[in-house]
Amino acid sequence: VQLVESGGGLVQAGGSLRLSCAASGSTFSISSMGWYRQAPGKQREMVARIASGGGSTKYTDSVKGRFTISRDNNQNTMYLQMNSLKPEDTAVYYCNAELFLDHGLGSSWGQGTQVTVSS
Repeated sequence: VQLVESGGGLVQAGGSLRLSCAASGSTFSISSMGWYRQAPGKQREMVARIASGGGSTKYTDSVKGRFTISRDNNQNTMYLQMNSLKPEDTAVYYCNAELFLDHGLGSSWGQGTQVTVSS
């Protein structure tokens, strides 16, 4: 499974961005999906995850009420709507997919998209 993120960019504090993650390849093997981010000098952290059917989501506390994760399985695409952005949201955002493989579980990552929030 290949994952390609898009939608990052530079935005002022209080603004909004919508990230997309397009999946291709053996998309039938995709289970849950998620967004992670990594700021300079910090560890990669989970931002939000969504179950395979889209009915269950979870968020890290710092983005609750501001970010919304969703997925369109017909289009093999996942989204992250980010509102009320803050400078501390600046990071490279990565798309992740958990996979059901013949030999067990696997994982795929996108290449990342930069989000920069100016104060």
